[in-house]
Amino acid sequence: MVPPKGHPEGAEDHREAALREVAEETGIEGSILTSLGSIEYWFTVPTHRVHKTVHHYLMEAIGGELTIEKDPDHEAVDVAWVNLEQLDRRLSFPNERRIVAAAKQVISDIV
Repeated sequence: MVPPKGHPEGAEDHREAALREVAEETGIEGSILTSLGSIEYWFTVPTHRVHKTVHHYLMEAIGGELTIEKDPDHEAVDVAWVNLEQLDRRLSFPNERRIVAAAKQVISDIV
């Protein structure tokens, strides 16, 4: 399991891209509450190495319904609400679990 992600299109900034990607890949319209940081990593494609930075945001759902039907690239194969306490066990990568820990801290500071 991985969270929605993508890259800015046209003149979008990272925040606008995050909102669009979440809407496309999950059907949920969101509002950004705060930044949770970023993850940098490298991966290799057949012809070269690629450096990627993924910016993460804590969002509040403000509308929409869960669906993958709006995903123009058909990258999402499923979508689901996951209890925050169960999310660590379902994420694929340790760096994403670090972002979830940051989200939990922000939420506990708010409550």
